Amino acid sequence: MWTIALLILSNVFMTFAWYGHLKFFPGTSHPLWQIVLFSWGIALFEYCLAVPANRIGERIYGFETAQLKIIQEIITLIVFAGFSVFFLKEHLRWNHAAGFVCMVAAAAFVFNPFAKRPAADSHAAVATVPQPAESATTVAP
Repeated sequence: MWTIALLILSNVFMTFAWYGHLKFFPGTSHPLWQIVLFSWGIALFEYCLAVPANRIGERIYGFETAQLKIIQEIITLIVFAGFSVFFLKEHLRWNHAAGFVCMVAAAAFVFNPFAKRPAADSHAAVATVPQPAESATTVAP
């Protein structure tokens, strides 16, 4: 599914934009503005992937925005966990796993097939027919 693939790629870029500078520019040897520009340069590619992913997910696959958000959050968690372990050489602990389980539970609630969806026209504006204004003066026949 294109939405998932694009969200995975966008999250890889965003994770590098947010946290890659910790490995590429350790310490304070570079001015903050250079690190921000470096991160923004990477984040540009993230936006070029995330925006189409969300539009395709909503327009073609019919995901609701809450569903797209929870998909994105779970993908972010998976990508970040891999990035932390393999790139930053950090260790995952039990509380990270517990947080992931909570995210999966959140997804189960968001994608609940028994949740009632509002009718398609529930947000449609009610058309009103303008009524002629009553005249302040009455003309006698």
